[in-house]
Amino acid sequence: MVVTSLKLQDLIEEIRGAKTQAQEREVIQKECAHIRASFRDGDPLHRHRQLAKLLYVHMLGYPAHFGQMECLKLIASPRFTDKRVGYLGAMLLLDERQDAHLLITNSIKNDLSQGMQAVQGLALCTLSTMGSAEMCRDLATEVEKLLLEPSTYVRKKAVLTAVHIIRKVPELSDIFLPPCAKLLHERHHGILLGTITLITELCERSPATLKHFRKVVPQLVQILRTLVTTGYSTEHSISGVSDPFLQVQILRLLRILGQNHEESSESMNDLLAQVLAVNILGRFLRNNDKNIRYVALTSLLRLVQSDHSAVQRHRSTVVECLREPDASLSRRALELSLALMNSSNVRAMTQELQGFLESCPHDLRADCASGILLAAERFAPTKRWHIDTILHVLTTAGTHVRDDAVANLTQLIGGAQELHAYSVRRLYSALAQDISQQPLVQVAAWCIGEYGDLLLEGNCEETEPLQVEEEAVLALLERVLQSHMSLPATRGYALTALMKLSTRLRGDNNRIRQVVSIYGSCLDMELQQRAVEYNTLFRKYDHMRAAILEKMPLMERGGPQVDEEAKESKEAAQLLEAAPVATEPQASKLLDLLDLLDGTSGDAQKIPSLDTATEDTLIQLLDSPCAPTVPAPIPNLKVFEREGLQLILSFVRPPGTPALLFITVTATNASKGDVTHFICQAAVPKSFQLQLQAPSGNTVPAQGGLPMTQLLRILNPTKAPLRLKLRLTYNHFGQSVQEIFEVNNLPAETWQ
Repeated sequence: MVVTSLKLQDLIEEIRGAKTQAQEREVIQKECAHIRASFRDGDPLHRHRQLAKLLYVHMLGYPAHFGQMECLKLIASPRFTDKRVGYLGAMLLLDERQDAHLLITNSIKNDLSQGMQAVQGLALCTLSTMGSAEMCRDLATEVEKLLLEPSTYVRKKAVLTAVHIIRKVPELSDIFLPPCAKLLHERHHGILLGTITLITELCERSPATLKHFRKVVPQLVQILRTLVTTGYSTEHSISGVSDPFLQVQILRLLRILGQNHEESSESMNDLLAQVLAVNILGRFLRNNDKNIRYVALTSLLRLVQSDHSAVQRHRSTVVECLREPDASLSRRALELSLALMNSSNVRAMTQELQGFLESCPHDLRADCASGILLAAERFAPTKRWHIDTILHVLTTAGTHVRDDAVANLTQLIGGAQELHAYSVRRLYSALAQDISQQPLVQVAAWCIGEYGDLLLEGNCEETEPLQVEEEAVLALLERVLQSHMSLPATRGYALTALMKLSTRLRGDNNRIRQVVSIYGSCLDMELQQRAVEYNTLFRKYDHMRAAILEKMPLMERGGPQVDEEAKESKEAAQLLEAAPVATEPQASKLLDLLDLLDGTSGDAQKIPSLDTATEDTLIQLLDSPCAPTVPAPIPNLKVFEREGLQLILSFVRPPGTPALLFITVTATNASKGDVTHFICQAAVPKSFQLQLQAPSGNTVPAQGGLPMTQLLRILNPTKAPLRLKLRLTYNHFGQSVQEIFEVNNLPAETWQ
């Protein structure tokens, strides 16, 4: 029984109805057998139907190479229905790697020469899709003639085919130069877009052609100006923009024509100021569509690094976007606002961001607070303004600030001697109102402890008169100590502040001594140790208390470009400093120091004069040589560098524990964008023991700001060669980056 061949529609339905892949293969194999038989019989009436079914089978991924010659027969057929399927089959089944494709060259040439537009369009599409270099050489003249055909349909396809010919055979460029100049006067956008693309290809491949087309820059500028000012057009507008594809293609060509050519650049400057990104993006910020506003903010954030002043003109609009209810929009607006801050607008921008900080979502508070603190550190006009800004951030979002905010503020206040009275009054008032913000409480406690005498004097001209009693100050610090919201570190600050006030207040210190003695039995070991030591100062070394608890000296702060190598060498020298040869006065001072933790009375203990034997015994006890030698510092090692971000390792080995190694990881950023959410993780082989300390922060400021540091403690009991694997994750210029690498070139001094 002879089974008839299926129609294309029936074949599609049967294939789609197959429940398994095996059933699908069976259907296709049977139909392919019928198609082969039909091709062998040479049925000219149904050949195009059989090839159409074969093309569908080819689209499903099954072999269809046996239909290549049938494509050639259909292309040579005089019937349009045959040519249509034949050219489609040639585009799908033939390519320049197969010699059979050259056999259709004459057919394409004949079809290009006849006057039927539909057939010419099919031939041009096929040539631009699978035409090889040989075919392009043979047919370039025919395509060049069609570039000036009256039919816009044919001209558009001929221009696109010319682009393919130039890419395949660049030496044929000259024959397309005259038609391009005429095609620039076209009003049809499709032909104009293809012509601009063709000219771009020509200019990129030949300096002589580039020079030839520089004379059409005014014409290109006029076309672009017409597109910008023409307004809404139903046929060509997309979201209110007149033919953005043509605009972008013209801009690409103008970039090529204007590069390193002053005259061409001058002729397009006025228009580009109206058309180019920044002004358009500024208008997009006021669009009702959230997606458009987000794209505008993201694009401006990328442009701000290259054209800061142009983006500054839209600063007020960017600030308005901070109030967006959409979290992604407000976050992007925050990032752009922080990037726009400089020394000239820092006061106004900080005021806006402080207002945003008071009402922003909790997940944005950390970024906003960190950004304000970094900007204040870089662009602060005065120290007082800097102090006020940090205090406002600590008061508003103290729990969300960076880890180093407390240290930075205490360092800033300590270095501003003329503002000590002002700072202690501001901090005392803030602390009296709120003791829940831990960083604020820590700074306030430190400042009250250092400058409590200035708080009681009440003669600060920069603030309103503030009458403070000693009892009120002590009560406030005791309240901090007793609060369940206070962290152990905060209680440590408050306890030290009380101890320092014992030398600055004029009243009786019994109340302070009682509080200190209470914490001598505290469960927290750090607080207990402090309390015991302070209590010992009261009981046994009261005559030394004023000297020990005097004000901290002014702290010097290095600039952004700190000499890390000198810093680490100094730390290494301090760690490796051995005990001096003990003379009698030195030994007495040493025993006095050790006695601070002894519970015996100072009167009961008598320090005997030390003879040589006692001196030697003391030296042996400390395991220090009589003539200590300081080993040379281990050289630093740069292990990572990308887009301005550098990672440097510095090393210190304590002399008393040669198996222990301290590695300080220092991250610096010389780029124009902050590195945020920076995390450094490390791993060592199983024979080592690794402990990672908390980093100094998670942001590496841009343009050489303060570096971020992290300490690694590595124990190497077997003194094996050290291998270290690091994983870095961070955000830079809006992109998430993850780097994993191994450090195998550590100096031998780190483990030998």
